[in-house]
Amino acid sequence: MAHGNNQNEKVVYVGDSRVKKRENKLLPMDYSAYPGKSEAFIPNFLLKEWMVGAIVLVGYMVLVIQEPAPLGYPADPLTAGFIPMPDWYFLFMYQLLKYPYASGDYKVFGTVIMPALMFGALLLAPFLDTGKERRFYRRPIASSLMIVTLLAVSYLTVVSWSHYQHELKAKGIVPEHLKREEELKEAKLAGKEPASTKKTELAIVDKDNAANTNIYQKSTCVSCHASDLKGGPAAPSLRGVGDKHSKEEILNIIKNGQGNMPAMYDANIAKGLTAADIDAMADWLSKQKKE
Repeated sequence: MAHGNNQNEKVVYVGDSRVKKRENKLLPMDYSAYPGKSEAFIPNFLLKEWMVGAIVLVGYMVLVIQEPAPLGYPADPLTAGFIPMPDWYFLFMYQLLKYPYASGDYKVFGTVIMPALMFGALLLAPFLDTGKERRFYRRPIASSLMIVTLLAVSYLTVVSWSHYQHELKAKGIVPEHLKREEELKEAKLAGKEPASTKKTELAIVDKDNAANTNIYQKSTCVSCHASDLKGGPAAPSLRGVGDKHSKEEILNIIKNGQGNMPAMYDANIAKGLTAADIDAMADWLSKQKKE
């Protein structure tokens, strides 16, 4: 406090008595009295977990972007040389569903009950295992279940992939993405457009044959495969079907069905077609080939 303009006067600062001085400093809690605990969960431990999770995520992203996604040919339900496979992280479940106790009459157990038990146990693990011990060898039950689960998943994954490779070799099938990759490389070297990327519009073969086209228009086939043979949402195109099926095979499909298509022989007879008409239609369809 000063009393005038004298520069040599002693200045005394008087503190405000209403502001209390903080005597106690903010110190971290002492966890020495709590066995198994060494730091606060929030934010210390949680921040460490987030950092580890971020590093692992970046690692996965680096692995993913190193290789391009494998691309096969456009989906074709009539392709017999294609073996459907799930992504690698579902291979263990795919293999599990091949066993008798998880398929057939027990498919509900294999597809619903067993996965629900597995993932349900994983979600309930923090609530069921509430021990304070953090060292895994002092938690025998939880550690044993974890090790058994990892071994089972690893075993099923390896077996599933090995069976897939064996099936490819036995049937002489080259995976579509490998075949298309080679095709793209050859086309690039030759400076041409790959055949798999060309959009070709097939024409109806022998469309001027009035007798056979009239039989087809009267049949039940036209309701799903369309009058121009281009198919629809629930049925494939019949243009070029002769490249995939012979006359006998087409007759067998009409009589016994295939995939989601039921047997249509009796339905065609009920519409007024004769056995000779169906035979002629099958012969006409077998001639629908690419030029």
